[in-house]
Amino acid sequence: MLYVVPTPIGNLEDITYRAIRILSSVDLIWAEDTRTSKKLLDHYNIKTPIQSYHAHNEHIVVDSLVQKIQNGGDFALVSDAGTPAISDPGFLLIRAALAAGIKVECLPGATAFVPALVNSGLPAHAFHFDGFLPHKKGRQTRLKFLAELPHTFIIYESPFRLIKCLEELVNVCGNERQACVSRELSKLHEENKKGTLAELLQYFSTGGGVAKGEIVITVEGQEITKKKRDKMEI
Repeated sequence: MLYVVPTPIGNLEDITYRAIRILSSVDLIWAEDTRTSKKLLDHYNIKTPIQSYHAHNEHIVVDSLVQKIQNGGDFALVSDAGTPAISDPGFLLIRAALAAGIKVECLPGATAFVPALVNSGLPAHAFHFDGFLPHKKGRQTRLKFLAELPHTFIIYESPFRLIKCLEELVNVCGNERQACVSRELSKLHEENKKGTLAELLQYFSTGGGVAKGEIVITVEGQEITKKKRDKMEI
């Protein structure tokens, strides 16, 4: 069978006993980056063999990996951080394995957008997760779609594109929309900076905050913003 195993998004202690047991007992681990995953395996003295499976080769190797599972044995799939297939490689292999009648089991575990959402203090009873936005084609269309959602939305962004992304969000959502920029989640220098989009843009563009590490941006929904504005006008 194929086990989908979440790994820590930063702090190596954020892994379950079950995940350690599975990674120790399977015949082979497929990893997004073997160098990154090896650090985790060494930390927990896991000696299981490891091979590379990443976004650049998954279309090429997926059929051979399915065949390998069918030939017998148990295998684990991990990404560099968090849960495979959530804005990470893994979807193609999981889909192909299920289509081939292979049992797939996904363990619960770390993923960056959940702590970012909870830390933001924004409504979490309903939310939209969009992962990484397109860099060019379709980006503005996607941003406009997100801006009109009635509930909280969450996106991932590179630290090198954070300021540009905040500028785009201000343009489509307005200055007053509440938001939170989370970075270095679970690590020593974790930061969850809250404020309006305009305040966040000012903070990061003037050097008030360090745009470093993986970035999660959580933004208030249009419906909440409208209700607050209507209440102020009464």
